[in-house]
Amino acid sequence: MGLIGKVLGGPAATTALGGAVSSVAEVFTPNATKKMEADAAAYLAALDEHGAEFQFARPGLFDRFVNGLNRLPRPMLALGTLGLFVYAMVEPVGFAQRMVGLNYVPEPLWWLLGAIVGFYFGAREAHYYRNRTSVPTDAPQTVAGAVRPDNPALTELLARDGP
Repeated sequence: MGLIGKVLGGPAATTALGGAVSSVAEVFTPNATKKMEADAAAYLAALDEHGAEFQFARPGLFDRFVNGLNRLPRPMLALGTLGLFVYAMVEPVGFAQRMVGLNYVPEPLWWLLGAIVGFYFGAREAHYYRNRTSVPTDAPQTVAGAVRPDNPALTELLARDGP
């Protein structure tokens, strides 16, 4: 017992050697905790910058117009599809002629249309997925890996059980 202490020269030297080994190991494998803290800090800084960009901006006429245009594709696709059914019942010959005309559209153009529609709706879904506002109430509120002291669940737990 105590062989390592005798070989390395005591507890202080052993501690220094352990610190050196861990710092050398971090050169080859980054510290996961420090990486998570840096990622969280960068994410919060980006959110703060994004919020500051729109803090005082009021949408003008052009912005409201573009927002209105962005809301049109989904209802227009739905109503257009229903309109095709009505058109097929009201004027079957004209509908059949137009559907025959669609057979002459080349296949790469159909692929392009599918990609455009897919990316449009995929981008909308990704936007709403990234900007979710619902947070589970029982989840701990953390910033950079530490429990926030203003968390109501933590405050209630400390009041009940003591520090």
